[in-house]
Amino acid sequence: MEEKNYEAIVEAILFTVGESVELEKLANVLELDKDKTKEVVENLKKRYETNVCGVQIMELDGAYQMCTKAEYYEYLIRIAKQPKKRVLTDVLLETLSIIAYKQPITKAEVEKIRGVSSDHAVNKLVEYNLVCELGRLDAPGRPMLFGTTEEFLRSFGVHSIDELPVLNEDQVEEFKQQAEEEMNLKLGI
Repeated sequence: MEEKNYEAIVEAILFTVGESVELEKLANVLELDKDKTKEVVENLKKRYETNVCGVQIMELDGAYQMCTKAEYYEYLIRIAKQPKKRVLTDVLLETLSIIAYKQPITKAEVEKIRGVSSDHAVNKLVEYNLVCELGRLDAPGRPMLFGTTEEFLRSFGVHSIDELPVLNEDQVEEFKQQAEEEMNLKLGI
């Protein structure tokens, strides 16, 4: 292998790992001795120093790490402070509505109603602070109970869960019928 390929390998490793990597580990991966590996890393380090780049390679007690250059720190702060756009997909809205109307509820109960795994949906709703863990059910395995948050109330413009629309029995039956028709179409029945 030529020199640039070694540098590219070290660059990929440091970028992906995100933490410091000991010289010895790099040498083992490259199948080089420590001195040759140190030379490869130092050449890469110089390339970052001489070119206009937002990152640098730092030596930290016999290990190396790819880091942002200090002069660009303020831009990282700006981007981190920007609000993230949250998208509530149909899956998330469906899961959220089940939790809102049935709370406190376990993931298993949500999955039983939806008929599919709901781990990702529930985790996203927790991340968006629309749903939170309320405690544990006093049952085997002590499953986590979930319910809505104040952020949920704010986001949907209601003061309490009691203000959520109530479905009458005719609407529930109509929704069930529509769901069955949709499933039959998907299954080709």
